[in-house]
Amino acid sequence: MPDDIRPVDTGGIGAPVRRVEDRRLLRGLGRYTDDLAIPGVTHMAIVRSPHAHAAIRAIDTAAARAAPGVLAVLTGADAQADGLGTLQTVVQRHRPDGSPMPRPPYRVLATGAAKFVGDPVAVVVAETRNAAKDAAELVAIDWQPLPAVTDAVAALAPGAPAVWPGLCDDNLCFLFGLGDAAAVDAAFARAAHVVSLDFRVTRVSANPLEPRAAVGAWDAAEARYTLWSGVQAPHKIRSELAETVLGVPHHALRLVSPDMGGAFGMRGSPTQEHALVLWASRRVGRPVKWVADRTESFLSDFHARDNVSTVELALDREGMFLALRIRTVAGLGAYLAFNTPHSPTNNLGGLAGVYRTPAIRAEVRGAFTNAQPTAPYRGAGRPEATYAIERVIDVAADRLGIDPVELRRRNLIQPGQIPFRTGLVFTYDSGDFPAGMRLAMQAADWDGFAARRAGSEARGLLRGRGIANAIEIAAGPQRAPNEEGVEIRFDPGGDATLLLGTHNHGQGHETAFRQMAMSLLGLPFERVRILAGDTDAVTHGRGTFGSRSVIAGGFALRQAAEAIIARGKRIAAHLLEAAEGDIEFDAGSFRVAGTDRALRIEDVARASYRLGALPKGEPMGLAALAVTTTDEATFPNGCHVCEVEIDPETGVVQIDRYVVCDDVGAVVNPLLLKGQIHGGIAQGAGQALGEAIAYDEAGQIVTASFMDYRMPRASDFPPFEVIGNHVPTPNNPFGIKGAGEAGTVGALPVVISAIVDALRPFGVTHLDMPATPERVWRAIRAARS
Repeated sequence: MPDDIRPVDTGGIGAPVRRVEDRRLLRGLGRYTDDLAIPGVTHMAIVRSPHAHAAIRAIDTAAARAAPGVLAVLTGADAQADGLGTLQTVVQRHRPDGSPMPRPPYRVLATGAAKFVGDPVAVVVAETRNAAKDAAELVAIDWQPLPAVTDAVAALAPGAPAVWPGLCDDNLCFLFGLGDAAAVDAAFARAAHVVSLDFRVTRVSANPLEPRAAVGAWDAAEARYTLWSGVQAPHKIRSELAETVLGVPHHALRLVSPDMGGAFGMRGSPTQEHALVLWASRRVGRPVKWVADRTESFLSDFHARDNVSTVELALDREGMFLALRIRTVAGLGAYLAFNTPHSPTNNLGGLAGVYRTPAIRAEVRGAFTNAQPTAPYRGAGRPEATYAIERVIDVAADRLGIDPVELRRRNLIQPGQIPFRTGLVFTYDSGDFPAGMRLAMQAADWDGFAARRAGSEARGLLRGRGIANAIEIAAGPQRAPNEEGVEIRFDPGGDATLLLGTHNHGQGHETAFRQMAMSLLGLPFERVRILAGDTDAVTHGRGTFGSRSVIAGGFALRQAAEAIIARGKRIAAHLLEAAEGDIEFDAGSFRVAGTDRALRIEDVARASYRLGALPKGEPMGLAALAVTTTDEATFPNGCHVCEVEIDPETGVVQIDRYVVCDDVGAVVNPLLLKGQIHGGIAQGAGQALGEAIAYDEAGQIVTASFMDYRMPRASDFPPFEVIGNHVPTPNNPFGIKGAGEAGTVGALPVVISAIVDALRPFGVTHLDMPATPERVWRAIRAARS
């Protein structure tokens, strides 16, 4: 029995099973892209623009080509000569006049001009990594610096430098509107109270544990490429690279995604580097590897968030919500990557929160800037939406003199009103929002806050608390196809392999799907192998993102298991000399009803490979493939309560207490659930407290290392208390809602709200993230003066 799955506590759905994969990963036995020993591999270094915007007047590669160990130096002109296509976005939006949004050419190597610091303009392939890096420094480029703009609001101002002159002179990529504008305007006109809040959600970098890496290989004998790279959606990315960039059939490209140290949305799109290693491999006739260092990651990874908004809330005299209106400017970067327009526009339904707001209107302007393209990042628009509604509720409570909890209570959707059609897009299928808030407050000892605040004051510290009700869409979009594939394949020894279209990059799939197989088929953990991330082995998959895996993948697994059981009954009936209708299946055994005559599923699987053991005409082997769709979304929700202490002399913020009461529907594994929520909170609070990509006036990134980009530390967090208020959804057979992004959705607003509450004695009513010590200190000093 393999060491990675023995000994381990096992159990089916709902059991607190320890992560199976940790036996491998924690002993250094993981297989990451850079670990792969590919015979004859060469190494690629990328020459990137040092300018935020500059014309490329000439490129001299002679010195680089002559450097020791160099096999090739390639430029954008070479890519065009070889007919390489451009990367595309799959999200269509429109300009204010209804015309399609402009789509700048997103080439694998820039030609004509570079559009951001880090834009790739040439590659060097050499025998070693160091030789490639040394030769890359010898590529001489004649640059003509051009005016640049990195701030989204500034990009839309009259007279701003055009990122794409002639294509989009005003930098406005699209205007996207959602919701009934007339109803919202009418509600605001009759409102007794209108409050507003201007806020910024910072541009951030995902910074996974393992930097991005890729290995490409061209097989001349088969006329076929292979790409090894950690990605979230192998089949989708394979298809895009084959069709749009390489111009080859799907079958001419195999993508293998090994272990990866986190993804968070950033690894969900095809990238220039994916295409470059494949193209370079064909050029040099050997495999080509590229591995980013951390600074190169800051310069080349997709960034995320980056929007500036004004949100307004209309209320009647009793504090009931009448309407919500938000206007957002979203920084897109210089190019439209696969999902760039998605995050600021596709999850706006979360603006409704868990409240009965009748009318909501959202308008989003997407702005081109001289920065990296943006991509989804844990939550992908959901945290931003929740931040808007929860923060403006706090502002309204302060302005109207109503307790913020009471204001929320008055407007909460009640259990008896579900299913509830919100004022914007979503229809909630299940949940008990009042109970969730009540339980969170009890666990946080809400009533004991005054004593804790007094204790903090006695030590010269400020204490504040925040509360935020979060809700998000998972496995959506609502009422849209959400397909996924799973194959169950038994071998002649009676063991099963689950071939998953989803992909594990830290969530615990190797454990969770074994648990599901145990519940569905009665298979012990040690008899189940998990295989994912190889487009040659797995027939079809949509991938892992949007908290969808155990919902969409679990539904496909259930369908495949039902097919296995149906076929197993036919085989068992033949072996037990009984009628097929008399065979029952339970807990891994086929039994003749009313008797003790039974066969384990493993025995039936073994028999399926024996000549003469099968009914006449029955094919050999026991396997089933299911590619299914879940037509309805789910809506994980929860209530977060946070308390912070602030040193007014230094501005240092310390999270002192954090409680979350989550509703993720049925729970597959409570240990995995808590791990996901903990990680989500850390990423949301990390952005609230310190994470931000910053540029100087010339468009240079000034936060391109961990010395300047403030990642959260373990010391930033207290123990998190996670409790449940789980209401199973009727929208899938397991009742699961999804959990991967829930922590982040609530953490962003609740941490800022707690900080603002601590600063309220100084008259501070809002503080934009990140709440760094300097920013908090300055806010206190400004208020005192």
